[in-house]
Amino acid sequence: MSTSAVPPSRSRLDAIVVPAARPASALQNIIELSATLSVPLVVLCSHQTSGEQVRERVEECFGARALIVDVPGDYQLPEQSYATADPTFLKASADRSSDLSTKRNIGLLLARLRGWNKILFVDDDISHLRPYDVARLTSVLDRNPVASMITRRFPDNSVVCHARRLAGFEQDIFVSGAVLGVQVQHPDLSFFPDVYNEDWFFFARQAADRHLPKVGEVRQLDYQPFYDPQRAAREEFGDLLAEGLYALFESTPGWDFDDQLKLARRSYWSDFQEIRLEMIQETLDKLAPAHHPHVRSADTSLRAAMSQASAIDGGLCVDYLEAWQQDERRWRKRLVNLSPASSDRYALAELGLPAGIACGYGAEVLSR
Repeated sequence: MSTSAVPPSRSRLDAIVVPAARPASALQNIIELSATLSVPLVVLCSHQTSGEQVRERVEECFGARALIVDVPGDYQLPEQSYATADPTFLKASADRSSDLSTKRNIGLLLARLRGWNKILFVDDDISHLRPYDVARLTSVLDRNPVASMITRRFPDNSVVCHARRLAGFEQDIFVSGAVLGVQVQHPDLSFFPDVYNEDWFFFARQAADRHLPKVGEVRQLDYQPFYDPQRAAREEFGDLLAEGLYALFESTPGWDFDDQLKLARRSYWSDFQEIRLEMIQETLDKLAPAHHPHVRSADTSLRAAMSQASAIDGGLCVDYLEAWQQDERRWRKRLVNLSPASSDRYALAELGLPAGIACGYGAEVLSR
Protein backbone atom coordinates (compact mmCIF):
# COMPACT_ATOMS: atom_id res chain seq x y z
CA MET A 1 0.00 0.00 0.00
CA SER A 2 1.30 3.45 -0.82
CA THR A 3 2.28 5.53 2.18
CA SER A 4 1.15 8.69 0.39
CA ALA A 5 -2.48 8.04 1.32
CA VAL A 6 -1.98 7.94 5.07
CA PRO A 7 -3.48 10.19 7.75
CA PRO A 8 -1.47 13.30 8.57
CA SER A 9 0.52 13.27 11.80
CA ARG A 10 2.32 16.10 13.55
CA SER A 11 5.28 13.82 14.18
CA ARG A 12 6.31 10.53 12.66
CA LEU A 13 7.48 7.31 14.27
CA ASP A 14 11.09 7.41 15.39
CA ALA A 15 11.52 3.64 15.48
CA ILE A 16 9.84 0.26 15.37
CA VAL A 17 11.14 -1.75 18.33
CA VAL A 18 11.08 -5.55 18.09
CA PRO A 19 11.79 -7.67 21.19
CA ALA A 20 12.90 -10.66 19.11
CA ALA A 21 13.28 -14.25 20.27
CA ARG A 22 12.43 -16.27 17.13
CA PRO A 23 14.67 -17.04 14.14
CA ALA A 24 15.47 -14.07 11.91
CA SER A 25 13.06 -15.34 9.23
CA ALA A 26 10.17 -14.36 11.54
CA LEU A 27 11.18 -10.70 11.13
CA GLN A 28 10.91 -10.51 7.35
CA ASN A 29 7.47 -8.86 7.29
CA ILE A 30 8.49 -6.30 9.91
CA ILE A 31 11.70 -5.49 8.03
CA GLU A 32 9.71 -4.90 4.83
CA LEU A 33 7.17 -2.78 6.72
CA SER A 34 9.90 -0.57 8.18
CA ALA A 35 11.35 -0.05 4.71
CA THR A 36 7.93 0.86 3.30
CA LEU A 37 7.38 3.39 6.08
CA SER A 38 11.00 4.63 6.08
CA VAL A 39 11.09 4.05 9.82
CA PRO A 40 14.23 2.45 11.31
CA LEU A 41 14.08 -0.79 13.26
CA VAL A 42 15.52 -1.51 16.67
CA VAL A 43 15.81 -5.28 17.04
CA LEU A 44 16.55 -6.55 20.54
CA CYS A 45 17.81 -10.11 20.09
CA SER A 46 17.87 -13.08 22.44
CA HIS A 47 17.11 -16.80 22.45
CA GLN A 48 16.79 -18.01 18.81
CA THR A 49 17.35 -14.63 17.20
CA SER A 50 20.77 -14.23 15.58
CA GLY A 51 21.79 -10.60 15.19
CA GLU A 52 24.00 -11.47 12.24
CA GLN A 53 21.13 -13.21 10.42
CA VAL A 54 18.86 -10.21 11.07
CA ARG A 55 21.56 -7.94 9.63
CA GLU A 56 21.68 -10.03 6.44
CA ARG A 57 17.93 -9.73 5.96
CA VAL A 58 17.93 -5.98 6.61
CA GLU A 59 20.69 -5.41 4.07
CA GLU A 60 18.83 -7.48 1.47
CA CYS A 61 15.70 -5.32 1.83
CA PHE A 62 16.00 -2.07 -0.14
CA GLY A 63 15.40 0.98 2.05
CA ALA A 64 15.48 -0.90 5.35
CA ARG A 65 17.78 0.16 8.17
CA ALA A 66 18.19 -1.16 11.67
CA LEU A 67 20.01 -1.05 14.96
CA ILE A 68 20.48 -4.66 16.07
CA VAL A 69 21.34 -5.35 19.71
CA ASP A 70 22.18 -8.69 21.31
CA VAL A 71 20.70 -8.79 24.81
CA PRO A 72 22.69 -11.15 27.09
CA GLY A 73 20.70 -13.87 28.84
CA ASP A 74 21.65 -12.58 32.29
CA TYR A 75 21.14 -8.91 31.44
CA GLN A 76 19.61 -6.55 33.98
CA LEU A 77 19.07 -2.83 33.58
CA PRO A 78 21.79 -0.98 35.51
CA GLU A 79 20.72 1.18 38.44
CA GLN A 80 17.22 -0.27 38.32
CA SER A 81 15.98 -2.61 41.03
CA TYR A 82 12.43 -3.91 41.04
CA ALA A 83 10.34 -4.68 44.12
CA THR A 84 8.10 -6.73 41.81
CA ALA A 85 11.07 -9.06 41.18
CA ASP A 86 10.87 -10.42 44.73
CA PRO A 87 11.27 -14.23 44.86
CA THR A 88 7.84 -14.53 46.50
CA PHE A 89 6.20 -13.12 43.38
CA LEU A 90 8.37 -15.32 41.17
CA LYS A 91 7.14 -18.39 43.06
CA ALA A 92 3.53 -17.21 42.61
CA SER A 93 4.26 -17.15 38.86
CA ALA A 94 5.47 -20.80 38.99
CA ASP A 95 9.06 -19.64 38.38
CA ARG A 96 8.13 -18.03 35.09
CA SER A 97 11.19 -16.96 33.07
CA SER A 98 10.92 -14.35 30.32
CA ASP A 99 13.02 -11.44 29.07
CA LEU A 100 10.16 -9.78 27.19
CA SER A 101 9.57 -7.10 29.84
CA THR A 102 13.30 -6.37 30.03
CA LYS A 103 13.58 -5.88 26.28
CA ARG A 104 10.52 -3.63 26.19
CA ASN A 105 11.96 -1.54 29.03
CA ILE A 106 15.23 -1.30 27.10
CA GLY A 107 13.22 0.06 24.18
CA LEU A 108 11.62 2.71 26.38
CA LEU A 109 14.90 3.83 27.94
CA LEU A 110 16.74 3.84 24.61
CA ALA A 111 14.01 6.05 23.17
CA ARG A 112 14.22 8.49 26.08
CA LEU A 113 18.02 8.61 25.90
CA ARG A 114 17.86 9.37 22.19
CA GLY A 115 15.16 12.03 22.57
CA TRP A 116 12.61 10.17 20.43
CA ASN A 117 8.92 10.99 20.62
CA LYS A 118 7.08 7.95 19.28
CA ILE A 119 7.97 4.29 19.01
CA LEU A 120 6.01 1.23 17.96
CA PHE A 121 6.57 -2.08 19.73
CA VAL A 122 5.91 -5.07 17.46
CA ASP A 123 6.33 -8.67 18.62
CA ASP A 124 8.12 -11.06 16.29
CA ASP A 125 5.05 -13.32 15.87
CA ILE A 126 2.89 -10.57 14.33
CA SER A 127 1.87 -10.35 10.67
CA HIS A 128 -0.63 -8.46 8.48
CA LEU A 129 0.47 -5.14 9.92
CA ARG A 130 -0.65 -2.58 7.33
CA PRO A 131 1.23 0.68 6.69
CA TYR A 132 -2.06 2.60 6.70
CA ASP A 133 -2.95 1.35 10.19
CA VAL A 134 0.54 2.14 11.48
CA ALA A 135 0.16 5.68 10.16
CA ARG A 136 -3.27 5.99 11.82
CA LEU A 137 -1.85 4.77 15.11
CA THR A 138 1.05 7.22 14.84
CA SER A 139 -1.44 10.04 14.35
CA VAL A 140 -3.47 8.90 17.37
CA LEU A 141 -0.32 9.19 19.49
CA ASP A 142 -0.45 12.95 18.97
CA ARG A 143 -3.35 12.95 21.43
CA ASN A 144 -2.79 9.81 23.51
CA PRO A 145 0.19 8.40 25.41
CA VAL A 146 -0.41 4.87 24.09
CA ALA A 147 -2.40 3.20 21.32
CA SER A 148 -2.64 -0.42 20.30
CA MET A 149 -4.07 -2.92 17.83
CA ILE A 150 -6.23 -6.01 18.33
CA THR A 151 -4.90 -9.50 17.61
CA ARG A 152 -7.90 -11.63 16.64
CA ARG A 153 -6.21 -14.24 14.45
CA PHE A 154 -4.62 -16.15 16.23
CA PRO A 155 -6.45 -14.77 19.35
CA ASP A 156 -4.10 -13.11 21.82
CA ASN A 157 -5.40 -14.72 25.02
CA SER A 158 -4.11 -16.60 28.04
CA VAL A 159 -4.30 -20.39 28.20
CA VAL A 160 -7.36 -20.22 30.44
CA CYS A 161 -9.13 -17.94 27.96
CA HIS A 162 -8.24 -20.27 25.08
CA ALA A 163 -9.76 -23.13 27.08
CA ARG A 164 -12.97 -21.18 27.61
CA ARG A 165 -13.20 -20.55 23.88
CA LEU A 166 -12.66 -24.27 23.27
CA ALA A 167 -15.46 -25.02 25.75
CA GLY A 168 -17.85 -22.81 23.79
CA PHE A 169 -17.88 -19.74 26.01
CA GLU A 170 -17.78 -16.31 24.43
CA GLN A 171 -14.27 -14.93 24.85
CA ASP A 172 -13.34 -11.38 23.95
CA ILE A 173 -9.89 -10.02 23.13
CA PHE A 174 -8.29 -6.96 24.67
CA VAL A 175 -5.48 -4.83 23.30
CA SER A 176 -1.96 -5.93 24.14
CA GLY A 177 1.70 -5.07 23.79
CA ALA A 178 1.98 -7.18 20.63
CA VAL A 179 1.53 -3.99 18.57
CA LEU A 180 1.78 -0.99 20.87
CA GLY A 181 2.48 2.62 20.03
CA VAL A 182 4.00 4.72 22.81
CA GLN A 183 4.51 8.44 23.20
CA VAL A 184 7.77 8.08 25.09
CA GLN A 185 8.07 11.70 26.28
CA HIS A 186 4.78 11.51 28.17
CA PRO A 187 5.27 12.45 31.87
CA ASP A 188 3.39 9.35 33.07
CA LEU A 189 5.42 6.89 31.00
CA SER A 190 5.23 3.56 32.80
CA PHE A 191 7.36 0.39 32.67
CA PHE A 192 6.74 -3.30 31.99
CA PRO A 193 6.92 -5.43 35.16
CA ASP A 194 8.23 -8.98 34.84
CA VAL A 195 4.91 -10.80 35.16
CA TYR A 196 2.41 -12.28 32.71
CA ASN A 197 0.15 -9.51 31.31
CA GLU A 198 2.98 -7.02 31.79
CA ASP A 199 1.42 -4.90 29.03
CA TRP A 200 -1.85 -4.55 30.97
CA PHE A 201 0.14 -3.09 33.85
CA PHE A 202 2.05 -0.79 31.50
CA PHE A 203 -1.10 0.92 30.20
CA ALA A 204 -3.25 0.43 33.32
CA ARG A 205 -3.74 4.16 33.93
CA GLN A 206 -4.94 4.72 30.37
CA ALA A 207 -7.29 1.73 30.59
CA ALA A 208 -8.71 2.98 33.87
CA ASP A 209 -9.36 6.39 32.30
CA ARG A 210 -10.86 4.84 29.12
CA HIS A 211 -8.03 6.42 27.07
CA LEU A 212 -6.65 3.35 25.34
CA PRO A 213 -7.34 3.71 21.58
CA LYS A 214 -7.57 0.62 19.37
CA VAL A 215 -6.39 1.13 15.80
CA GLY A 216 -6.71 -1.74 13.34
CA GLU A 217 -6.21 -5.50 13.60
CA VAL A 218 -3.23 -7.80 13.10
CA ARG A 219 -2.55 -11.54 13.13
CA GLN A 220 -0.46 -13.55 15.54
CA LEU A 221 1.42 -16.72 14.68
CA ASP A 222 -0.57 -19.82 15.63
CA TYR A 223 0.63 -21.87 18.58
CA GLN A 224 -0.73 -24.72 20.72
CA PRO A 225 -1.71 -23.12 24.06
CA PHE A 226 -2.22 -26.49 25.79
CA TYR A 227 1.06 -28.10 24.74
CA ASP A 228 2.74 -27.35 28.09
CA PRO A 229 0.33 -27.41 31.08
CA GLN A 230 2.82 -25.40 33.12
CA ARG A 231 2.30 -22.50 30.75
CA ALA A 232 -1.12 -21.99 32.36
CA ALA A 233 0.46 -22.16 35.81
CA ARG A 234 3.11 -19.58 34.87
CA GLU A 235 0.43 -17.25 33.54
CA GLU A 236 -2.00 -17.58 36.43
CA PHE A 237 -0.63 -15.01 38.91
CA GLY A 238 -0.36 -12.30 36.26
CA ASP A 239 -3.72 -13.26 34.78
CA LEU A 240 -5.48 -13.14 38.15
CA LEU A 241 -3.89 -9.79 39.00
CA ALA A 242 -4.61 -8.15 35.65
CA GLU A 243 -8.15 -9.50 35.28
CA GLY A 244 -8.94 -8.49 38.86
CA LEU A 245 -7.48 -5.03 38.43
CA TYR A 246 -9.37 -4.36 35.20
CA ALA A 247 -12.60 -5.70 36.72
CA LEU A 248 -12.11 -3.06 39.40
CA PHE A 249 -11.68 -0.39 36.73
CA GLU A 250 -14.94 -1.50 35.10
CA SER A 251 -16.83 -1.27 38.39
CA THR A 252 -15.52 2.21 39.29
CA PRO A 253 -15.70 4.32 36.12
CA GLY A 254 -14.61 7.92 36.57
CA TRP A 255 -12.69 7.21 39.76
CA ASP A 256 -9.16 8.45 40.28
CA PHE A 257 -6.61 5.73 39.55
CA ASP A 258 -4.97 5.88 42.98
CA ASP A 259 -8.39 5.69 44.67
CA GLN A 260 -9.21 2.63 42.58
CA LEU A 261 -6.06 0.92 43.77
CA LYS A 262 -7.02 1.62 47.39
CA LEU A 263 -10.11 -0.54 46.87
CA ALA A 264 -7.95 -3.52 45.92
CA ARG A 265 -7.63 -4.75 49.48
CA ARG A 266 -7.07 -8.30 50.64
CA SER A 267 -10.81 -8.99 50.86
CA TYR A 268 -11.25 -7.86 47.25
CA TRP A 269 -8.60 -10.27 46.02
CA SER A 270 -9.92 -13.14 48.11
CA ASP A 271 -13.36 -12.63 46.58
CA PHE A 272 -11.95 -12.31 43.09
CA GLN A 273 -9.86 -15.44 43.58
CA GLU A 274 -13.04 -17.37 44.39
CA ILE A 275 -14.72 -15.98 41.28
CA ARG A 276 -11.76 -17.03 39.15
CA LEU A 277 -11.63 -20.54 40.63
CA GLU A 278 -15.35 -20.93 39.94
CA MET A 279 -14.78 -19.76 36.36
CA ILE A 280 -12.01 -22.31 35.82
CA GLN A 281 -14.19 -25.07 37.31
CA GLU A 282 -17.08 -24.02 35.08
CA THR A 283 -14.78 -24.36 32.08
CA LEU A 284 -13.61 -27.81 33.21
CA ASP A 285 -17.22 -28.94 33.60
CA LYS A 286 -18.16 -27.68 30.14
CA LEU A 287 -15.13 -29.32 28.54
CA ALA A 288 -15.65 -32.73 30.13
CA PRO A 289 -18.25 -34.10 27.67
CA ALA A 290 -16.77 -32.36 24.62
CA HIS A 291 -15.32 -34.36 21.75
CA HIS A 292 -12.28 -32.44 20.61
CA PRO A 293 -8.67 -33.55 20.14
CA HIS A 294 -7.39 -30.88 22.54
CA VAL A 295 -9.86 -31.46 25.39
CA ARG A 296 -7.55 -33.68 27.45
CA SER A 297 -4.58 -31.30 27.22
CA ALA A 298 -6.85 -28.31 27.90
CA ASP A 299 -8.19 -30.09 30.98
CA THR A 300 -4.65 -30.68 32.26
CA SER A 301 -3.74 -27.04 31.66
CA LEU A 302 -6.82 -25.78 33.48
CA ARG A 303 -6.06 -27.98 36.47
CA ALA A 304 -2.53 -26.58 36.58
CA ALA A 305 -3.97 -23.05 36.54
CA MET A 306 -6.47 -23.93 39.27
CA SER A 307 -3.76 -25.40 41.47
CA GLN A 308 -1.66 -22.28 41.05
CA ALA A 309 -4.59 -19.92 41.67
CA SER A 310 -5.60 -21.82 44.82
CA ALA A 311 -2.16 -21.22 46.32
CA ILE A 312 -2.26 -17.43 45.82
CA ASP A 313 -3.13 -15.51 48.96
CA GLY A 314 -5.14 -12.30 48.69
CA GLY A 315 -2.52 -10.50 50.73
CA LEU A 316 0.11 -11.41 48.14
CA CYS A 317 -1.93 -9.59 45.49
CA VAL A 318 -2.03 -6.48 47.69
CA ASP A 319 1.73 -6.77 48.21
CA TYR A 320 2.31 -7.03 44.47
CA LEU A 321 0.30 -3.90 43.68
CA GLU A 322 2.20 -1.99 46.36
CA ALA A 323 5.51 -3.23 44.92
CA TRP A 324 4.34 -2.28 41.43
CA GLN A 325 3.57 1.27 42.52
CA GLN A 326 6.92 1.48 44.33
CA ASP A 327 8.64 0.41 41.11
CA GLU A 328 6.65 2.99 39.16
CA ARG A 329 7.96 5.77 41.39
CA ARG A 330 11.55 4.54 41.02
CA TRP A 331 11.13 4.21 37.26
CA ARG A 332 9.82 7.76 36.81
CA LYS A 333 12.59 9.14 38.99
CA ARG A 334 15.11 7.42 36.76
CA LEU A 335 13.48 8.85 33.64
CA VAL A 336 13.78 12.36 35.05
CA ASN A 337 17.47 11.81 35.80
CA LEU A 338 18.38 10.40 32.37
CA SER A 339 20.95 12.42 30.46
CA PRO A 340 20.48 12.59 26.66
CA ALA A 341 22.82 10.40 24.61
CA SER A 342 24.29 11.85 21.43
CA SER A 343 24.31 8.52 19.61
CA ASP A 344 22.87 5.02 19.74
CA ARG A 345 26.28 3.73 20.76
CA TYR A 346 26.45 6.00 23.81
CA ALA A 347 22.84 5.18 24.70
CA LEU A 348 23.55 1.45 24.63
CA ALA A 349 26.66 1.96 26.74
CA GLU A 350 24.55 3.89 29.26
CA LEU A 351 22.24 0.86 29.45
CA GLY A 352 25.16 -1.53 29.91
CA LEU A 353 24.54 -3.22 26.57
CA PRO A 354 27.08 -4.25 23.92
CA ALA A 355 27.50 -1.98 20.91
CA GLY A 356 24.78 -2.68 18.40
CA ILE A 357 25.02 -3.40 14.70
CA ALA A 358 23.87 -0.47 12.58
CA CYS A 359 22.99 -1.70 9.11
CA GLY A 360 20.96 -1.02 6.01
CA TYR A 361 20.16 2.17 4.15
CA GLY A 362 21.88 5.18 5.77
CA ALA A 363 23.40 3.00 8.48
CA GLU A 364 26.23 5.46 8.99
CA VAL A 365 23.90 7.96 10.66
CA LEU A 366 22.92 5.34 13.26
CA SER A 367 26.45 4.50 14.29
CA ARG A 368 27.79 7.92 15.24
